[in-house]
Amino acid sequence: MASASSRDILCLFDVDGTVTPARLNIKPEMKTMMAELRKKVKVGLVGGSDFVKIQEQMGGDDVTQIYDYVFPENGLVAYKDGQILSVQSIKKFLGEEKIQEFVNFCLRYIADLKIPVKRGTFVEFRNGLINVSPIGRNCSQEERIAFNEYDKVHKIRDTFVKVLREKFKDYNLHFSIGGQISFDAFPQGWDKRYCLNHVMGENFKEIHFFGDKCYEVRC
Repeated sequence: MASASSRDILCLFDVDGTVTPARLNIKPEMKTMMAELRKKVKVGLVGGSDFVKIQEQMGGDDVTQIYDYVFPENGLVAYKDGQILSVQSIKKFLGEEKIQEFVNFCLRYIADLKIPVKRGTFVEFRNGLINVSPIGRNCSQEERIAFNEYDKVHKIRDTFVKVLREKFKDYNLHFSIGGQISFDAFPQGWDKRYCLNHVMGENFKEIHFFGDKCYEVRC
């Protein structure tokens, strides 16, 4: 990266697991580091979660005012300089009938799963994706960590995704297993690279992305 202060360099940061610990709030030292970095380059946030969750994890601050770009849901919702740029919708892409077929199948599959713990909110519909969690997003932090360890051994999410890939192979969906308890389903090309559609015309000399590991299953 260029050493001089340069606002024609863009640094994009994944939120969950990178800027913040998984599903926890940003630490003060990280918030300070991000503020100092923004004095030198332009800074953006890219997350799979919706805007409300990202803002919550970033400490409740209005993230659209303290970062140059904010891309919830991988950039399917996009903000620049405090203003919303665009909103894309998986509902328009798939249609309600296909969405219900997908959601109903997921719920039936989860109902038959035998895992140590189940809580609530197994399927979460967002603008640009459908998030599926076998344990349920209402689990506690301790249950989240325990499921992640269980999943590493028993491959619950990996097996689930393989079934969905075959069942819905005509839907043109991509499945991304990331974080600790869930996976995302979204149209091909709608992963975190989608946010680049909003910045490629900005004439940045360099664009850098920082993120933690993400385990993907390609369709």
